Amino acid sequence: MKQFEPVIGLEVHVELLTKTKLFCRCGTTFGKEPNVQVCPICLGLPGHRPSLNRSAVEYAIKASLALNCEITEYTTFDRKNYFYCDLPKGYQISQFFYPTGTNGYVDINVHGEERRIRVRQIHIEEDTGKLLHQGEIVDSADSEVDFNRAGIPLIEIVTQPDVRSAEEARAFLQKLRTILLYTEISDCKMEEGSMRCDANVSLRPAGTEPLGQKTEVKNMNSFRSVQRGIEYEIDRQEALLQKGLQVAPETRHWDENKGITKAMRSKFLASDYRCFPDPNVIPLFIDKSWVSHIQKELPELPESRFARLVGLGLPAYDAELITSSKELADFYDSAYEHYKDAKALSNWIMGDFMRLLKAGNLGVNESKLTPDNLAGLLSLVDKGTISGKIGKEVFEEMFTSGKKAQEIVSEKGLEQISDSGELEKVIDSIIAAHPGPVEDFRNGKTQTIGFLVGQVMKETRGKANPQAVNQILTEKLQ
Repeated sequence: MKQFEPVIGLEVHVELLTKTKLFCRCGTTFGKEPNVQVCPICLGLPGHRPSLNRSAVEYAIKASLALNCEITEYTTFDRKNYFYCDLPKGYQISQFFYPTGTNGYVDINVHGEERRIRVRQIHIEEDTGKLLHQGEIVDSADSEVDFNRAGIPLIEIVTQPDVRSAEEARAFLQKLRTILLYTEISDCKMEEGSMRCDANVSLRPAGTEPLGQKTEVKNMNSFRSVQRGIEYEIDRQEALLQKGLQVAPETRHWDENKGITKAMRSKFLASDYRCFPDPNVIPLFIDKSWVSHIQKELPELPESRFARLVGLGLPAYDAELITSSKELADFYDSAYEHYKDAKALSNWIMGDFMRLLKAGNLGVNESKLTPDNLAGLLSLVDKGTISGKIGKEVFEEMFTSGKKAQEIVSEKGLEQISDSGELEKVIDSIIAAHPGPVEDFRNGKTQTIGFLVGQVMKETRGKANPQAVNQILTEKLQ
């Protein structure tokens, strides 16, 4: 039993897929030249008043409902005061006092153990600008700031301190990302900063209730980084506590290259922000009918989709893999409309389809293979028009060309040979050419028939019907 127990809370920032910023009409396109998507409002120039983006509020409500939160009926937008050079106004507008959603949860599974991570709140706020650093040492002489990102709407999802390991943190983030992608409120691209995670990490003596002194770890921009950063911080704090030293309340930066956390600044307290309602943004009343309308528009979420696919007869492993991606689950459902063998369809998608996507570094929607064309191929295999082996070849050409299976089969003459007269001619020639295996079969070594079937398939370039070949061969050899 370990001496200390980690207690971890996560703060996840998710940029919303709105076309304009939270309080102005500037665009939100990623990758634009620095400082071209700015205006007096998002730059905080005097004499210009903000106007709230309705879509951002709708997306925040949708995320709150998807994460099982209660929706706040009355909320204000508040000024969170602190100075940092990427914050042009000198304050950030955020829902500090009344968040959009509260008291939600996400269920995760780690090593077969079900865990519920509670979501304390989901609130809307505007993003900051982005600092561009040159060289190893960061100071005013070698840093630039891009305000394109300043004012982009985001939601911050704050968990309760329910996470107990770096693995659990990673599992939570992966599950959270999947749910948010299903709702289509964000692209959740961690590499582009549209989903970012900070972790509050503390240790306490195992078996005790009081929380230890926490540190905040920032700059973790991938699932792997989150797990590595938290693991490092747990080990660092444990080493301090075992020496009888105290953990400093500070914000620490995760250095991906060196694999360590480094102190950035002392930790802010809530009172340090001197929050008060922004006088330029009126309070917001979220009507129950509005929430009900958004609830009806929610798509089928991963857990309910998983249960439905299991109900079709899929093993839990298959259903979990397919529902891990909305695009993949949509592809599966569309194919199932045309081909009702749930497991056979899953085998082709999880095998050949996923293999070719990975080899080409493609997303599901980038493939030329359509769900109805895949269903058409499987129907040809079931009817015996082509063999399963030929089906694999046809599949690869469908994937690269986008052609229908029947079109490829007709063009290349790949129809399966099932005519007994035609098969008998080939089988007779194989029997004549291999007297040794034939004699072995007649002497009781019946497994040699596999060799002879293989020779027939080779002679017909895989087009012979294997069942018919087996039957005719057995009759002739006996």
